[in-house]
Amino acid sequence: QVQLVESGGGLVQAGGSLRLSCAASGRSWNSNGLGWFRQAPGKEREFVAAISRGGSSTTYADSVKGRFTISRDNAKNTVYLQMNSLKPEDTAVYYCAAARIRWGGSSAHEYDYWGQGTQVTVSS
Repeated sequence: QVQLVESGGGLVQAGGSLRLSCAASGRSWNSNGLGWFRQAPGKEREFVAAISRGGSSTTYADSVKGRFTISRDNAKNTVYLQMNSLKPEDTAVYYCAAARIRWGGSSAHEYDYWGQGTQVTVSS
């Protein structure tokens, strides 16, 4: 069974850091692009960051550029999102996703598999 399971969410004060992890199981994701998206209450799901299958290419939403870093460990079938200098507006449920090809980019339509999400709450 194909699964993506996020972890590492929680409550943090503004200016703090969190590291999200997403462990993939059921198959190898080494040939697939991976990404992170988020959804705040009352808002649509939005793109956060994406990484290519080998990890050499990354892209970020403007709102997180310079604060968040996406990385992957193909040996562990895991993708990470390091979040620094967190702001209250970063509060959302964060989802990892796997693209059907080596690069998913910023469009949710390019991603076939999704995790259940992990809550990140940033207090002011």
